[in-house]
Parts: sequence; structure tokens; C-alpha cells
Amino acid sequence: QVQVVESGGGLVQPGGSLRLSCAASGSISSINTMGWYRQVPGKQRELVAGITSGGMTNYADSVKGRFTISRDNAKNTVYLQTNSLKPEDTAVYYCNADIKPRSLWVTHVYWGQGTQVTVSS
Repeated sequence: QVQVVESGGGLVQPGGSLRLSCAASGSISSINTMGWYRQVPGKQRELVAGITSGGMTNYADSVKGRFTISRDNAKNTVYLQTNSLKPEDTAVYYCNADIKPRSLWVTHVYWGQGTQVTVSS
């Protein structure tokens, strides 16, 4: 079984920072792209940032210059450093990972359960 679990959300004041973590565990052969998405009620889930196994990154325009995605391949973990947070960054943040389990010949995208980030004074 493969699991993806996020942590690090919470309540922060505007201008503050949070570091989100997402760890993949289980019988994993390899992990390709990992990413962070966010969703607010009534809206579609949107990509925040993604990172390939080789370290190439991409960001939503709304977070460029404020958020940084990184990963530790040895720990099967991806991070999202969020700085200069704004109230409009409030959302449930989800991690996903394109994983090839040892039990399968193909990759599968796994999602975490989400972690709430609230930016408010």
C-alpha cells in the first residue's frame, strides 16, 4: 500500500509563513512528479506548484516569488515553503505524487487528505 500524507497547515497572519510537508510511504519503486494543489469551497482545485524528480519546478502565477517547492528524494518528501501569505491563499492544500508502486507496472497518482491553511488577522 502507498500513502501520501500532508502536514504543516494552520492559522497564520497576513505576511506570515508556513512550511508544508508531504511524505509518501509504502511499497514504492519510484516517484516522478510531485505537486501541491489547493482548493476553496465552490472552486476547482488548482495547481500551486510542481517539481519533477530531477528538480525542475513550475508555479502558479499567483504564488511566484512567494512560494518555493522542494523535495528530498531520499525521504520521498516534498515541501512547500509559503512566505508573504495573503488572505486569498486560504485554502485546503493537497499534495499529489505520481508513484510507481512495486506491485504495479505503471504509475498511479496518489493524493493526500489535505491540510488547511488559513491566513487571517
